Amino acid sequence: MSNDLLSLDRFDQAILTTLAAEGRLSVTELARRIGLSKSPTQARLKRLEASGAILGYRAILDPIQLGLDHVAFVEVRLRDTSEAALAAFNEQVALIPEIEQAHLIAGNFDYLLKVRTSDMRAYRRVLADQISKLPHIASTSTYVAMEAVKEVGLADVT
Repeated sequence: MSNDLLSLDRFDQAILTTLAAEGRLSVTELARRIGLSKSPTQARLKRLEASGAILGYRAILDPIQLGLDHVAFVEVRLRDTSEAALAAFNEQVALIPEIEQAHLIAGNFDYLLKVRTSDMRAYRRVLADQISKLPHIASTSTYVAMEAVKEVGLADVT
């Protein structure tokens, strides 16, 4: 896919918004909801998938029900922020399953990580055994979330 933004009309937006909320819809039901017949809906859906606007389909799991209710946000400062250092850091971060999100930040630190574990003991183990050993780390600061007030994915593209 190129770096150009997709041109989305109201039907494309409706497809994306509907599937973001309810990804298991049949093409027939999706077509009914957006007001098109099945064939053009299916063609649009395939185009959106091929373009990369739809990355895939998955089940949304409840981390609390799975015993993963400890969330920590970790500010990371690197000693080296060259492109090679950032690439090395990014590559290693991707290998740590407890890191749900990693964002390169413009500000007083370099990365913000969202780390989800079962409890503080498990978090301390991930911090000591994995995060602190990432390449080019100078320092980290941890902020423990007390409650998720809002935590959803992209659901509306209009």
